[in-house]
Amino acid sequence: MKDNMKVLLINGSPRGEGNTYIALSEVAKTLEAEGVEAEIVSIGTKAVQGCIACGKCAELGRCVFNDTLYNNVREKLETADAIVVGSPVYYAGPNGSLCALLDRLFYSAAPLLRYKPAASVAVCRRGGASATFDRLNKYFMMSCMPVVSSQYWNSVHGHAKGEAEQDAEGLQTMRTLGRNMAWVLKSLKNGGQPMPEREEPVKTSFIR
Repeated sequence: MKDNMKVLLINGSPRGEGNTYIALSEVAKTLEAEGVEAEIVSIGTKAVQGCIACGKCAELGRCVFNDTLYNNVREKLETADAIVVGSPVYYAGPNGSLCALLDRLFYSAAPLLRYKPAASVAVCRRGGASATFDRLNKYFMMSCMPVVSSQYWNSVHGHAKGEAEQDAEGLQTMRTLGRNMAWVLKSLKNGGQPMPEREEPVKTSFIR
């Protein structure tokens, strides 16, 4: 692992500086206080192309759709040592635009993600955070990525813009997440073992 460690934080909210941004910023500030570089990138408000299962990424090594958001995030993943993905809660799940991006990234850029520590953050008004948290973590758990935890589920509450600032426990959870992520990265850097040997993937379908 290189000397300067970096965490990429993906803001899955169309509101660039809303409550999800506040939660991720708390993680980012803590990382930087621990000597780890942090960068937040927002998905924005434009429509995001989803995966169409064309399989072209297996040939190209990247998604066949050449859009700016995908290209930007994929490029940043090349130099990131870890990622944190944050999303607002929509109907007890992550933002659909974020999932469209993640589906394509995780399917087409798996080698850039494998064995990098990861964490998810859910921001909601009242409920649905744990289901969103679980959905986002599945991307990591299917990609050989160690999942970094905190002192509680990584959720922050707030409805109107800025209300997340009032969630003292939620923000503390974000700071703990930042410190834990920094600790994992430093541990890997200072005493980490070589990456595990990978077997050739075996896929068993239920219907042959």
